[in-house]
Amino acid sequence: MSVEKINTLVVGAGQAGIAMSEHLSLVGVPHVVLERNRIAERWRSERWDSLVANGPAWHDRFPGLKFEGVSPEAFPPKERMAQYFEEYAAMLKAPVRTGVEVRQVERNVGRPGFKVTTSEGVIEAINVVAATGPFQVPAYPKIVPETDSIQQLHSSVYKNPGQLREGAVLVVGAGASGSQIAEELRKAGKTVYLSVGEHYRPPRSYRGRDYCWWLGALGLWDEVKTKPKKQHVAFAVSGYEGGKTVDFRRLAHMGVTLVGLTRAYKDGVIEFEEGLARNVAEGDQAYFDVLREADAYIEQNGLPFLPEPEAWELLPDPDCLEEPIMSLDLAKAGITTILWATGFTFDYSWLKVNAFDEKGAPFHKRGISAESGIYFLGLPNLVNRASSFIYGVWHDAKYIADHIAVQDAYMSYGKT
Repeated sequence: MSVEKINTLVVGAGQAGIAMSEHLSLVGVPHVVLERNRIAERWRSERWDSLVANGPAWHDRFPGLKFEGVSPEAFPPKERMAQYFEEYAAMLKAPVRTGVEVRQVERNVGRPGFKVTTSEGVIEAINVVAATGPFQVPAYPKIVPETDSIQQLHSSVYKNPGQLREGAVLVVGAGASGSQIAEELRKAGKTVYLSVGEHYRPPRSYRGRDYCWWLGALGLWDEVKTKPKKQHVAFAVSGYEGGKTVDFRRLAHMGVTLVGLTRAYKDGVIEFEEGLARNVAEGDQAYFDVLREADAYIEQNGLPFLPEPEAWELLPDPDCLEEPIMSLDLAKAGITTILWATGFTFDYSWLKVNAFDEKGAPFHKRGISAESGIYFLGLPNLVNRASSFIYGVWHDAKYIADHIAVQDAYMSYGKT
């Protein structure tokens, strides 16, 4: 039985895999993209119904294709995002094969490349690009036992308020997902508690420019002028309801009860860490830092942007911030659902190669791994803070494609 051979095999046909395909084609590298489901599947089936892109349409796209029928300043809904990547793949004539699962990758013995075992057979590839992104396995602390009395959902399977049981909800995690879901649930009439830990809270827009624009103008995508930031801090910005700044005081004044970081559970009682007010204050500081840098940039460059004094105003501290709740008896509070908006972790169990550090995380530099021929794309901070975003992954893919082409040139030297 013959074995298919290809120069480069890309695993995953989301934004990272499609970007990778474009750049591999541009440098003339034969390749195939394998996707176990559909193109951009996570946008379709692992997001809630009302989700929109976190950036406006003029920004959250690839350079080669604009959104048709969508205002540049709008935040496209999740179905339109999936459609965009389908359209982009079709425009490229990208060699995507859907419905094919990659089950194992292992290095060949005595010859270059890798044996890739898939649901459709074996493929041999000189290079493998893991373009499965950072959102692979839902991550949340298993501190609350699985019982019939409490419904527990991760944000990846949440769809809409009607999915939840009657009763109050504890949303754990105050990044983009948690803050949006908490607001949606409150507007649906739910009693909502929102567990808030450390977070980065920028303005959605300021003085007529979206935050994505300010990230570029102020050099914040590359972070060359910023202080080292803490790891694993939630990023609280969204395009929800046309795009507005995530404001925890506003959520509290509309009826969402803020609580601290979820710490432990025992005998029906959830306990929260101290520091809610401190975490909110640090989020405020990050917000005002952006405003100050933006004002300085406007003045330095003489830009005719109108002042926005109201952006500097904060709502009064709500009671739940001044006198924080340190524990909740779930039954007494009427909480019947815990919704974990606590992010994701990696799953590279199918990669049987020496490309990981002692903690099991990918060991790489700009996506070039410690295992020659293995590449990673779409991970947070692969190059900079843009790397797991649509804007950044396209540029990271170009660097990796160029590296593959250069390595191919080394390998072919002297063969002709």
